[in-house]
Amino acid sequence: MGARAFAERAGRELRATGETVRKRSAARSDELTAQEEQVARLAREGLSNPEIGVRLFISPRTVEYHLHKVYSKLGITSRSQLDLALSSEVREAQPA
Repeated sequence: MGARAFAERAGRELRATGETVRKRSAARSDELTAQEEQVARLAREGLSNPEIGVRLFISPRTVEYHLHKVYSKLGITSRSQLDLALSSEVREAQPA
């Protein structure tokens, strides 16, 4: 996207503060973010996009965006599949 120079500068400035740049791993890209998880759980409870937006202080369009990402990551196509997909994700995340 042409943001390499910006990313390099941001990394230099971050290192200058004593912090380190965290590398993204391929495995993490399939995990739900905290925001995606919140949106998915509220959708599973039956809330509409506007209702979820009000609860999380985001727009209904942002809720729609997060749900699209959730569906993609979980390999589902609708809200009706959220319950099963989220419960199986929890089982997979728990240590044996």
